Amino acid sequence: MPITAAPSRSELIDHLVRTRIAGDVATPRENNLDHYRRLANGDRHYWLGLELGDRWSDEQDVLAVMAERCGVVDDPGHRQGQDTIDPELTVAALDRAAVELRKAAEAGHRVLFATGHPGALIDLHSKVANALRLAGCEIVRVPLGLIADQGVVVQLADIAMHERGATLWHTHSPEPMTAILDALQREGEPLPDLVFADHGWAGCAAQRGITTVGFADCNDPALFLGEAEGTLAVTVPLDDHVINPRYYEPMTAYLLDAAGLTPA
Repeated sequence: MPITAAPSRSELIDHLVRTRIAGDVATPRENNLDHYRRLANGDRHYWLGLELGDRWSDEQDVLAVMAERCGVVDDPGHRQGQDTIDPELTVAALDRAAVELRKAAEAGHRVLFATGHPGALIDLHSKVANALRLAGCEIVRVPLGLIADQGVVVQLADIAMHERGATLWHTHSPEPMTAILDALQREGEPLPDLVFADHGWAGCAAQRGITTVGFADCNDPALFLGEAEGTLAVTVPLDDHVINPRYYEPMTAYLLDAAGLTPA
């Protein structure tokens, strides 16, 4: 399906299931439950920059939210094997994300894009950034020379990412986003009106009070909890690193079309 053609809702759902962006996903149940337990036990690595306190100390409460907002199997007795993301929930979240993009375009907002999944989601973020620029938004430029987690914060194709040893890194850490927001404030620049991101990039921005659209896999519960508490505006459930990055193109086209944005 070409990127220029926005799929219908039913076509997109079929595509998400066929490519395992949703439906029967590759992340096993054991991994999901392990992450839910670690989050509930207070392991801040799994909080993705959010301050969850002791509100989610019961693993079963975390599972209940993940079943409701992501579509994992809601049976606590299901301990291993296949787990799921509900494609209907994915598309519903894309529709909510489109509302935030439309509001940003209408207001000419400052928008910051960031990803901890440069191997999979950079094209999605870049196309949305280009479309918002065409609509009159300002894409936030990341200050130069920012250091975080023994690496540097770089911005390529309008997207903030983490680089170590000349390699773009997969990261869940909130520290790169912390470095960006702190630097903007030091330089007297206004913070973004909207952040479009994933992992700790999204959690950190939302915790700082910025309207945030996040993307999260079924083994990353924190952003879904943040949405449930009203800290994140939207969390889109999806497998965030399928084997072929082009599989995200129909989803991107659907999102831009729903937002009334012209693809760049």
